[in-house]
Amino acid sequence: MEINKIANLLNLEHVKFLISIFKENNIEIRLVGGCIRDALLEREIKDIDTATTLEPQDVLSLLKENNIEYDDFAIQYGSIIAYPQNRKIQITTLREDVNQMGRHTNVIYTNSWKKDSARRDFTFNALYVGNNNKLHDYYNGQSDLNESKISFIGEIEDRIKEDYLRIYRYFRFRGLFNLPKTSLSDQKIVEKYIHESLAVLTNDVIRQEILKMFNMPFPLNCFYTSHQTLQKFKWVEIVKEHFIRTKYDLGLNKCLDRICLLYTSDAADEEDSVDLGGRRI
Repeated sequence: MEINKIANLLNLEHVKFLISIFKENNIEIRLVGGCIRDALLEREIKDIDTATTLEPQDVLSLLKENNIEYDDFAIQYGSIIAYPQNRKIQITTLREDVNQMGRHTNVIYTNSWKKDSARRDFTFNALYVGNNNKLHDYYNGQSDLNESKISFIGEIEDRIKEDYLRIYRYFRFRGLFNLPKTSLSDQKIVEKYIHESLAVLTNDVIRQEILKMFNMPFPLNCFYTSHQTLQKFKWVEIVKEHFIRTKYDLGLNKCLDRICLLYTSDAADEEDSVDLGGRRI
């Protein structure tokens, strides 16, 4: 079943076209990350990311040889946006991140897929698939995905200090699942660094991550510890206070204020699914 889900992704024309170019030149390229995760969950795939052993300048040369347009604004991180058949695919050279500070890092290119996977945040975001349909899973990400489990790769505190945005990604990915599995100890570690994150991340970066939460399949799970008690996670109130203190109206009026509306909408849907006799319809 999993093979069929991935095969559908690999059979997209622009994906097949790009992979074929690398294959003809005996260069390995694999799909990676969110597109694999979402394919396995049978969710809509919005972005397609790939990883390759080929270094960035050589990737550019290969794209030019095949008349494929590209953007190289992130080439210092080994990433290039290619447009095969006018469709967007990100290509990133296998790398290790060193001296990482938030979204910025020094990179060392590598031929090791395991080392590349180690820099990723959660186990289910470190899944790779080659053109032979083989799934490469270095941290039991598929098992975690099947169990609705959110697991960091490596030591949680280290990974958060590398990039404080992972705090908000942790809560965003709770919205992937109807009943997400997270440990209370992990949650406490994540919450310990919320205040610290506000001194590092800009308001706009935080707002953009929050907005993504509203588009998750189960968005209430990003904001509430319990749907029944309406108890919100600590981060919601802490960020709200920060937005008020810094007079960041955009984060309040077109972002956090949507949380209550989200719950009202979900409650209405629940009522619509029950008839007068209390039976689910």
